[in-house]
Amino acid sequence: MSKIDDSMDKIREKKKRFLAREERIIEKALQLLIRDGIDKVTVSAIAKEAGVGKGTVYKHFLTKTEILVRIVLDYERSITNNLRIGIEKTEAGDPGAAARSYFHARLTNPALDRLVQQLESRLEGDREVADQMEELHGLRRSNIDALNSMIVKLIDKGVLEDVPPEYHYLSCWALAQGAVEAYFNVSYGADVEDKEGFLRFVANIGITMGNKGQLLDNIPSQCLINVAESLETTES
Repeated sequence: MSKIDDSMDKIREKKKRFLAREERIIEKALQLLIRDGIDKVTVSAIAKEAGVGKGTVYKHFLTKTEILVRIVLDYERSITNNLRIGIEKTEAGDPGAAARSYFHARLTNPALDRLVQQLESRLEGDREVADQMEELHGLRRSNIDALNSMIVKLIDKGVLEDVPPEYHYLSCWALAQGAVEAYFNVSYGADVEDKEGFLRFVANIGITMGNKGQLLDNIPSQCLINVAESLETTES
């Protein structure tokens, strides 16, 4: 082996160790954030949990904020990858694959999903990570473009209700958001013994939500009037 080849091998090995250490820092930061909350977690605590010095953490991330936005981006990339696989399967003939992939990506780890929602709210508008947040929104815009194309095809085939495409993907988003909130809600969530079973139930609803024939417009208007009157009576 030449000196050049030996030198390149050492560089690659050093880079491999660097990336592995970076992933460990992120992994330990995630565990601490979920357990202790965003405000209580410090760079020192992350370093201790990862088994490295505080200075070593700063070789990878200049600030705690950079760690937080990395977690958000990693999660969004994971959702994007899962969603794209689902879209490909949908276009290959499995109508529910995209929704199935989306709910699987978001509901497999509700604690992580909830944390990322909190982090995103915290980071939005932070100039320190403006470029990373723009990347986040860019990923979502790309996903929306892919979803719009897929949904229009399913509408044309008569699989989905003929409504604006955003009704379909925003309904899935809203269902996933609500499921995570219900999972952790101290009032409603406390009554759910099998929380994983609840999330599976929600996902199954989401997979067929919006299929042709589900719109309330197909129900006689008097039925809707009766429901509205019943709700008003209950509230009074």
